[in-house]
Amino acid sequence: MSEAAIGIIVALDLELENIEREMSDISIVELSGMKFITGTLEGKKVVVARSGVGKVFAAICTQTMILGFSPSVIVNVGVAGGLTKDLTIGEIVIAKDVVQHDMNTTALGDELGLISGIDLVHIPTDEKVTALLEKVTKELNVYHKIGTIATGDAFINTNEMRKFLVETFDASACEMEGAAVVQTCYVNKIPCSVLRSISDSGDDHSHTDYQTFAKAAALTSSEVIREFVKQYE
Repeated sequence: MSEAAIGIIVALDLELENIEREMSDISIVELSGMKFITGTLEGKKVVVARSGVGKVFAAICTQTMILGFSPSVIVNVGVAGGLTKDLTIGEIVIAKDVVQHDMNTTALGDELGLISGIDLVHIPTDEKVTALLEKVTKELNVYHKIGTIATGDAFINTNEMRKFLVETFDASACEMEGAAVVQTCYVNKIPCSVLRSISDSGDDHSHTDYQTFAKAAALTSSEVIREFVKQYE
């Protein structure tokens, strides 16, 4: 195959294993301490990587994927905490934009979440990629919401923080990698979006819900990304 690969970035093994087992013609390359798996998925050339948890690992993984494999598009896939009553465990949120809720230079007069250098709080995802993710999610009859995903280097586990993310950023979900992936793609001009399946509610019980439901939620998101790969042109 000569076409550019579709890039898929996940954070955890439980998110990776559902995708990897459906791939064929697999090769593995290790770069920046991470394994990049190339091969075929749904008849398309893909490169898949597990970044690890948090914004720094996610940014390293994304930049390495861009420089090493020149993907035509990157999608960040996995699980997230739901922040809206419109979403329950196992349902999908697709990012129209992302924010970094722990980026804070307000002491210098900036708006909370402002990313210096690109001067944005809400970093937009690619409209075409996001629209196709929504289309295939509808076709798979998975309930979903298009919204803002809030990223930060913390597992959200309190009702207070959950309320803060909703009131401050109008966030629909929270996780720890998506905005770093999108920011890296934004500065490299690579189309990108984020799709997450809800594993918990980001509240006082999120740690127990996550442990119970994360594996099933990851399976849902992997089913959507397979259909996305199949239809992406």
